Amino acid sequence: MKLASRMGRLGTETAFEVLARARALEAQGKHVVHLEIGEPDFDTPANIVKAGQDALGQGFTHYGPSPGLPALREAIAEDYSRRNGVPVKPEQVVVYPGAKPVMFFMFLALLEEGDEAIYPNPGFPIYESMIHYAGATAVPLPLRQENRFRVDVAELRTLITPRTRVIVVNSPHNPTGSMLTSEDLRAIGKLAAEHGIWLLADEIYSRILYGASQDTVLRYGDPARIVVLDGFSKTFAMTGWRLGYGIMPAEFVPHMARLQTNATSCTASFTQMAGVEALRGPQDAVERMLAEFRKRRDVIVAGLNALEGVRCVEPQGAFYVFPDIRGTGLGSKDLSTRLLDEAGVACLSGTAFGKHGDGFLRFSYANSVDNISEALKRFGSFLHKNRATARA
Repeated sequence: MKLASRMGRLGTETAFEVLARARALEAQGKHVVHLEIGEPDFDTPANIVKAGQDALGQGFTHYGPSPGLPALREAIAEDYSRRNGVPVKPEQVVVYPGAKPVMFFMFLALLEEGDEAIYPNPGFPIYESMIHYAGATAVPLPLRQENRFRVDVAELRTLITPRTRVIVVNSPHNPTGSMLTSEDLRAIGKLAAEHGIWLLADEIYSRILYGASQDTVLRYGDPARIVVLDGFSKTFAMTGWRLGYGIMPAEFVPHMARLQTNATSCTASFTQMAGVEALRGPQDAVERMLAEFRKRRDVIVAGLNALEGVRCVEPQGAFYVFPDIRGTGLGSKDLSTRLLDEAGVACLSGTAFGKHGDGFLRFSYANSVDNISEALKRFGSFLHKNRATARA
């Protein structure tokens, strides 16, 4: 089969590959603790499910406008403005089947051959994949443990060239759980505005916070060159509903909607009505989920830091930890593979998130405290056996 050369520039998400390997082991009778996939283990709140069911019965089964149903665009603008104190109008919102199309379409709309886009590394692997697919050069911005995985703005400045077209910022951050401070965001916004560079602000984890305050670069940068990415998957446990959105300059909306028209036509109408309920309905299920995530975070951070050769920075948001495993003497990819095969613990190598993730693993704590405790026990036993083997 001969494929177009552009397919060679398209990456993937290792989480789904590891999940497939874990399922294969389970099919063979092996018990696996799943800490690899970035998906809340909670069901979608009942009021949201009912809203979706009601919408089906009310006839929301037809095509809708490519930018999204007016009711959801209004609800998103209202919610974002209220939570962030930054005014957003419905005409600045485009609704998509998931959040990934926001970044993909933005890169396709803005990046030319020879352009450069700066992205966090370690970081969500689809940034790099989509930048390359759009024909541009992906420029990694290292995030380092000694800086709590925040952006070093001085280093960011050195990466900017006359070809830099887009900078990606992600806070709270996948895979580290780090957050950018208001001072960080102000400096990044100012720097991008000075150079006329677009910003993609990935805020998909903006409501999964543990005491820290969420802020947005939209408050500080040039709003004419900022696209905010957010969605419903993480906050409302709606991964399978495929519902995301972008907030952007109103004059950019027709272009981003035109790409939607060509790719997917529109987002499912009944799903959008469920989104309206998610934003305007009771939020108690979200608060309960967040409280449980906080409990799990505390268990996994303490447990990892108790293991010999492992060091883990406490995350401020999202539901991931990114422990430093260099003290174990094992490489990231080797350790993640062996943990699955030998200990039945599914996690991801830090290198799945870029070269600057080498020496780390990513665990998702979107699983029960009991399962997390079991995974920690298995991890500890594996390290003990490995040290004994190395001495022998």
